[in-house]
Amino acid sequence: MEVRKLVESITRELLASMQAEKEKLQKHKLLFIFCDSTAHEPFADQFIALQNHGICHDILFLDGETSSWLGMHRIECGGAGKIIAADEYAPAPLELPKEYDGVIVPEIDLDNAARVAAGLKGTIKAEIIFSALVLGKFVLVGEDVPGIKRSDRRCLKTLSLPAAYQKLFERHVSEMKDLGVEFFPQRELANAAVRKWTSKRQAEALKESDQLPGGLRKMLPGSGKLISAEWVKSQPDFPENRLILEQGAIVSPLAMDLLKERGIAVHYVGKG
Repeated sequence: MEVRKLVESITRELLASMQAEKEKLQKHKLLFIFCDSTAHEPFADQFIALQNHGICHDILFLDGETSSWLGMHRIECGGAGKIIAADEYAPAPLELPKEYDGVIVPEIDLDNAARVAAGLKGTIKAEIIFSALVLGKFVLVGEDVPGIKRSDRRCLKTLSLPAAYQKLFERHVSEMKDLGVEFFPQRELANAAVRKWTSKRQAEALKESDQLPGGLRKMLPGSGKLISAEWVKSQPDFPENRLILEQGAIVSPLAMDLLKERGIAVHYVGKG
């Protein structure tokens, strides 16, 4: 009878936590900021990788220094008394990071880097990065960029900044890092976001494990009693597609279903 009550308690708790996790996933997403409507094309594989990890994303296309498009909404930023949204449903740039867990800027230029480093606004990128950092959201920026805008490269027919400007750009990048902006190669931006996502979920799972009723805890295999669905989801992989547990460890029904979906075999070994 005690075993039945334990199983019932575990199942109810896991169902509730799964529903809460589902609600979180519906809200969690990233914002990509691209220079124009074609700059996102090389990132198609990265979008697939994010989708495969259950990470949603929106794309903001810049229409200029102070205007951009998010879906059907035209967003503009300006000074006091100027238009900040071209339609009544479009948020101001400063408001955008509120809806996202992180912001990804694949390419940044000298002008925007200088604004961010100095804490200035006035452009879409600078305003969103400022807001995200103030709100404690992570900001990932491509590090392998020339520091000159795509439009300027097309107009001036050059691919890089002069040495003096390049040195200035590198100094601004260093100052942005001090503010909390993280830089990665463009091809690694999605992987960096996935790692952050996984770390966050693991931290949340560990925090929630200390709040289970009746003293139940989600412990590591081999040293505890309960393997939950949250713990299984927090593991990026299982060596040799196996999960080794001590005799007496309990795998919740939802956790077992997840393991089967991932093709993970469960093996029990004796204690000691």
